[in-house]
Amino acid sequence: MRRSSRTDRLRGVHSPRQRDLMNRSRRAVRWLQPGLVVKRWLLTSSIGLMLAFLGAAVWADLQPIYWMLWAIQESLGWITRVLPREVTGPLVVLIGIGLLLWGQSRSFGSIQQALAPEKDTVLVDALRAKSRLNRGPNIVAIGGGTGLSTLLSGLKRYSSNITAIVTVADDGGSSGVLRRELGVQPPGDIRNCLAALSTEEPLLTRLFQYRFSAGGGLEGHSFGNLFLSALTAITGSLETAITASSRVLAVQGQVVPATNVDVRLWAELENGERIEGESAIGHAPSPIVRLGCLPEQPPALPRALEAIAHADLILLGPGSLYTSLLPNLLVPELVTAIQRSRAPRLYICNLMTQPGETDGLDVSGHLRAIEAQLASLGVSKRLFTAVLAQEDLPESPLITHYRSRGAEPVLCNRRALQTEGYEVMEAPLQGSRPTATLRHDPRSLALGVMRFYRKQKSDKQAGQGQ
Repeated sequence: MRRSSRTDRLRGVHSPRQRDLMNRSRRAVRWLQPGLVVKRWLLTSSIGLMLAFLGAAVWADLQPIYWMLWAIQESLGWITRVLPREVTGPLVVLIGIGLLLWGQSRSFGSIQQALAPEKDTVLVDALRAKSRLNRGPNIVAIGGGTGLSTLLSGLKRYSSNITAIVTVADDGGSSGVLRRELGVQPPGDIRNCLAALSTEEPLLTRLFQYRFSAGGGLEGHSFGNLFLSALTAITGSLETAITASSRVLAVQGQVVPATNVDVRLWAELENGERIEGESAIGHAPSPIVRLGCLPEQPPALPRALEAIAHADLILLGPGSLYTSLLPNLLVPELVTAIQRSRAPRLYICNLMTQPGETDGLDVSGHLRAIEAQLASLGVSKRLFTAVLAQEDLPESPLITHYRSRGAEPVLCNRRALQTEGYEVMEAPLQGSRPTATLRHDPRSLALGVMRFYRKQKSDKQAGQGQ
């Protein structure tokens, strides 16, 4: 019995009350860690209170100070007569520390109850997480579709300084209907990005993503698309509507359209045919040679240009090459801003080819398509010199299923790319858990991106130190 109790103590078995006390003690110690931006204001408040009291005492001819010193002297004299100072001193110190910790714990608990009564996160942990995210790098992610929203949902674990620059060329589905009938810019990709960066209650995000499955005029539309379209009509611009929606969803970062102009894509095919519209380009009957838009050379939004100018990392992809990524590069001001930026730039390649859009393209083929598109716009210098690609996927029934639908894994010839001057990173971007689809896993994708960023930062610091 004695041996069992000793083993339990060694293993750290404690009663619920002991565990609760230990957790409270750990939380109290965490308040002393740097970066919370709380202690400095508590200290400032304490100094202010002392100065206010000192000023009042001076105003009253120092009489309150004399009274207070006399009261302290009498109290200490009485206490030390009852108990020796060897006992009184430590006891008073412990009582004081206990009252301080208890008071602060109750104060911050009341603040948390007022600000977030339904959330289980401890306030000190929430402040630490927010402080860490606020110190994260300025990341600009360019793209559209589900690929960009997947990337954003992973990146928001590492930084709150994220800007998503989103294409507005969609003309299919709910976005296409709203675009044609209301004359608004397509809100679908923007809605997905807002939901991905949201830190608000999951129910509100689910509401924003809710798609009506019945109703003559509502079927197929998502609530978020209707919400953004209504706000655009009320405020007069999609940019203002996004800002208002960002406040509702407590978005971590910002979402910016690539342009505020109503653009329509066109593509020239290898067989000489020209097709128009984003939804038609996604099912091109022949390989795409060149992409363009009407009107030509649409202007960029100032917020997008400012974000690129202050970026620590610029990302392109993942997403549909000709309908989600390249449309953003049809905005000349965005291309110029990326050229001027000194931030590392990373292209994130898709896992699988897309039938009718990127048939037969490997990673090199995707990069050549980007360079050819930029060359047609008069840009001779490479915009993205680094690429993040999926490691070779093992054969599986899922890949066989994709092959039956005309899709193939996007292969990465690492040595050939490195010979051409590209920096190549390969990672298990699909994630470790088996899934029903071959798509990027948000956490694995963000981890690969942040490893690339840290490596670039380390190399830069090492270069400056030499």
